[in-house]
Amino acid sequence: MSPETGTNEPLVSWSDIRDVELVLVRRMQELAIGAHPSTVHGTGHDLAGLRDWQPGDRLSNIDWPQSTLTNFSPLITHEFDQESNAPVVIAADTSLSTRCGTGGEPIAKAIARAVATFAMAASFFQDQAGLVTFDQKTRRIAVRPRVGKNHAGRCVDAYQDHLLMSGTTESPSDDNFAGLLRKRSLVPVISDFLFDRPEPLLAELADLATFHDVFLVMIDSAFAFKFPRFSAGWIEAYDVETNRTQVISSSDLDQLGHRVSEWQDTVASSARDRGLEVLRLTGNSQDFHDTLVAFLLERKRLRR
Repeated sequence: MSPETGTNEPLVSWSDIRDVELVLVRRMQELAIGAHPSTVHGTGHDLAGLRDWQPGDRLSNIDWPQSTLTNFSPLITHEFDQESNAPVVIAADTSLSTRCGTGGEPIAKAIARAVATFAMAASFFQDQAGLVTFDQKTRRIAVRPRVGKNHAGRCVDAYQDHLLMSGTTESPSDDNFAGLLRKRSLVPVISDFLFDRPEPLLAELADLATFHDVFLVMIDSAFAFKFPRFSAGWIEAYDVETNRTQVISSSDLDQLGHRVSEWQDTVASSARDRGLEVLRLTGNSQDFHDTLVAFLLERKRLRR
């Protein structure tokens, strides 16, 4: 299909990132990703006591009845046992297939939106977020784990940079994910999984899941092969793998979309057989961020 990512136009805008933040505020205020107990105090879930409210503390944690006893000077806030969180290391696919798409909506755009969601979720809870990019053969460090909202933006930018460089980046690389992950991490693997041979990757991820918290986010990619709304029944398509253009019909494009869906069904089934959790997400869905956040909420609930 068309080389949609061949320009420097951002795959994810700052308004998209702000939308993610709004979803997080609404759906994930009291949840964290990859949490485990800690001995320090902070903004976890178990009440540790009361103290004076300070600038930067959450307003939602103010104990209003107790604050009336001090005539609201000072305000009294709850203090919670903090949860020490595993880094969120996002693995994002930069394979040539992710450039496929019509109408300015490549698969890579959906992957970038998922990267933004995970990175913003980590930022929201002051967790570290990092990015590893990969294709069928290589895995590369794009962004080392750090904390902060601006860092979430860097993860999105780095994904697009690695996508455009098509494997020419000089960042540290390895032939497996384990060689790039320094400590136990939450690892969402975001991809269309349109590899010629997906089994080696699935086997690697299953091995990785014995130590890390790994799950797959599969971008249902049939949307990338939908015929443009305004056309005469034929379209000039660009093959990202052969760098050639050809004219194809709407029926040919529909068949290609069906084959993509069937292939992804097979890969998802194989992943689940290996014990890997799979979230399938439509790339151009209107509730993309909300669906992803809801999945994280449910995942957290089941692991308590």
